[in-house]
Amino acid sequence: MSPAPTAGPDHGSAATPASGPAPDPGRGRGLVLVVEDEPAIADVLRLNLRAAGYGVEVVGDGASALEATRDLRPSAVVLDIGLPVLDGIEVCRRLRGRGDWTPVLFVTARDDEVDRIVGLELGADDYITKPFSPRELVARLGGVLRRTRGDVSGPEVLRAGGLSVDLTRHEVSVDGREIALTATEFDLLAHLLRRPGVVFTREQLLSDVWGYAATAGARTVDVHVAQVRAKLGPASPIRTVRSVGYAAERAPRDAPLAAPRDLGGPPP
Repeated sequence: MSPAPTAGPDHGSAATPASGPAPDPGRGRGLVLVVEDEPAIADVLRLNLRAAGYGVEVVGDGASALEATRDLRPSAVVLDIGLPVLDGIEVCRRLRGRGDWTPVLFVTARDDEVDRIVGLELGADDYITKPFSPRELVARLGGVLRRTRGDVSGPEVLRAGGLSVDLTRHEVSVDGREIALTATEFDLLAHLLRRPGVVFTREQLLSDVWGYAATAGARTVDVHVAQVRAKLGPASPIRTVRSVGYAAERAPRDAPLAAPRDLGGPPP
């Protein structure tokens, strides 16, 4: 069983949403499927997500989660890793295996980098570790959904060789063949392609793409970059700049890259 969020001042205030009627399920900002076997935690998440304007459906096991994602088609899934019988990692694996790329936010009590990396490699969009602030979870979920829905500015389609990234349709293709990316993978690729040749540090990418400081660690960025490269194959425009970070290129691979953006200090 997973421990509940701590009852510190922050968590206590976050667990008590603002007064007023809860939104109807499935309305407002979209339907969120919460997969959590601990009733107390599920109730806290339900209250806070409803207060933030989301419709909420709660199930307590992996099999029900797979059925609910198929039948309800939620906007996102908040998925506890530590479920009995069919755990969250296996649920995510089966979702992606059947071509379901609904955004997934992992909730885990395991402070273990291996579990987090496995989840990200399977296609999870973000994660949060218990004990957590419900307000932080709602903020993280909002970031995942913004990446999914996208805010298009500038060209609607970005291209690099045979690679095409359609910002309006949220589709990626290589030589006309569609490539399935998670919301975070898509946003990372698009962010780099919008500024071809510009080198971003991992900390910059965590801030620009994930929307929070480097608390998740640079490994999160590395895992997502590796996943994008694996899916795009030779068409991947993402280039590693040793000891600095990553850049996307549209020019030939031997073209020079622009200098890193000034952070007010030396790069890591």
